[in-house]
Amino acid sequence: MDLFTNFPLWAALAAIGFAQFVKVPIQFIASRKVDWSLITSTGGMPSSHSAAVTALTTGIGIEEGVGSPLFAVSAVFAIIVMFDATGVRRHAGEQATVLNRLVIDFNRFVEEAKMWPKMDETEKRKELKELLGHQPIEVFFGGLSGILLTLLLHYLLVIM
Repeated sequence: MDLFTNFPLWAALAAIGFAQFVKVPIQFIASRKVDWSLITSTGGMPSSHSAAVTALTTGIGIEEGVGSPLFAVSAVFAIIVMFDATGVRRHAGEQATVLNRLVIDFNRFVEEAKMWPKMDETEKRKELKELLGHQPIEVFFGGLSGILLTLLLHYLLVIM
């Protein structure tokens, strides 16, 4: 039953849920379109990966102290995850954008050259996921939301 009282774990899970949910209104403000699929997608503002690892690290820091070896492991883990989100995953998303453009251009060429029989557009294009990584600002706000949410949860659940 210790699982149900594991504050760092629940703080991290709450941070993921919060970050994923808040993507919908943020996208609505930016585009005036409601896209509920953002709740389960990768990428976007804020980074739920950054929110999760910073919430986990903050929770461990609160419970174990910032001088503990567990906090050190968690902090290094958080740094690696956030660095990866802005590096490798972001570049993979940029490459997916280029590949999707190539697929679109190739499809257009084939349509003009051979006059494809009429097909459903969704069958023609199977696009790669482009929103894999994060802009540095998305990682920053994901991390900040993880820390602030964990401090709020600690205040509400432990101090009160």
